Amino acid sequence: MSEYNVRDKTAIVGIGETKYYKRGQAPVPEFLLACEAITKAAEDAGISVKDIDGFSSYSNDRNEATRIAAALDLPEVRLSMMVWGGGGGGVAAAVGNAAAAIAAGYANYVVVFRALAQGQYGRFGQGAPIATIAGAAPGYSNLSAYSAPYGLLAPAHWIALRTRRFMYEHKVRQDALAAIAMASYHHAQSNPRAIMYGRPLTRQAYDNSRWIAEPFHLFDCCMENDGAAAVILTSAERARDLKHKPAYIMAAAQGSGYRTDVAAENSVDYPSANYKTVAPRLYQMAGIAPSDVDVAQFYEHFSGGPLMCIVEHGFCHPDEVNEFCTFENLTAPAGRLPINTSGGNLAECYVHGMELVNEAVRQVRGTSTAQVPEAKIALVVSGPLVPRGVSNLLVHS
Repeated sequence: MSEYNVRDKTAIVGIGETKYYKRGQAPVPEFLLACEAITKAAEDAGISVKDIDGFSSYSNDRNEATRIAAALDLPEVRLSMMVWGGGGGGVAAAVGNAAAAIAAGYANYVVVFRALAQGQYGRFGQGAPIATIAGAAPGYSNLSAYSAPYGLLAPAHWIALRTRRFMYEHKVRQDALAAIAMASYHHAQSNPRAIMYGRPLTRQAYDNSRWIAEPFHLFDCCMENDGAAAVILTSAERARDLKHKPAYIMAAAQGSGYRTDVAAENSVDYPSANYKTVAPRLYQMAGIAPSDVDVAQFYEHFSGGPLMCIVEHGFCHPDEVNEFCTFENLTAPAGRLPINTSGGNLAECYVHGMELVNEAVRQVRGTSTAQVPEAKIALVVSGPLVPRGVSNLLVHS
């Protein structure tokens, strides 16, 4: 085990979220959504919102810490951090940064948050308009001159290419992607917070849904939503005296491998979720093996992400995906590795994966709507198949 880690020094003590909305339907601005989620996280922790003295976020969140502090009447801000790049890949990294800051004594109560109002600011999943053919499309690292003429205009396109290559090399059938999508929708049926609550997904409906970018059907793709979610971290010592059983940070790792951000679809390890260096480091920090993980929350902007993450986090060999990724194995309460037990990005809400951290905390608290019996260790994997900023997190009871 590496001595350079935050294991058991900090804990998540509060979780909060707004109501989740379809894209464009939030009745208030994004800033108010952020304030609401943060206030609810403080209430859940049993602390005053004025105890918060640190902020951590990612994916260029538009809600600045100083503005939030003014709105919530905080007496002091001691810390403000943002994770670079990678979209939702920064989720677990933002939590890890907060844990490191608390362990170092920079702040006492750090809130990690993400807010989205896509009706207010525009869609993340839509192809970006390109004014000139040279250079990169706004918000993306791939060179438009080499990709746009061939139809690579949106995240679904280049994620589909990498997923298809992985499936080809390891003879993975469409059944595995269907199982991931159906597991998320199945778990959402027991979660009243979920956008897709009351809307179960059958295999026939999955197969009959339109193609978005092969191998992705409609139900392989995440939703686009408005909403906000937040968690509050503090030291292990303070956590013991608060309202809920702490969810201790066991390990947090972030980064990328060799030349993962090479543009124009030229990365060295093309059919990869980019966790081959990050995942081993996470387990080393925690001092555990993949078999010790009870439940996992995999960021699924598309179902190909969890498919490849399952392999790169050591739960099965690439050539065993068809046998491992079945509906029975991926669902609570009795599955071999229950995943996305709140419904995840596919069926609960898409708040750039922040809601997955909340669900990991619920699992180790024992309060999930799709509870894994005696869950002790929960894994959160953020942003697979993005070129940089991938991160993951382990929490335990």
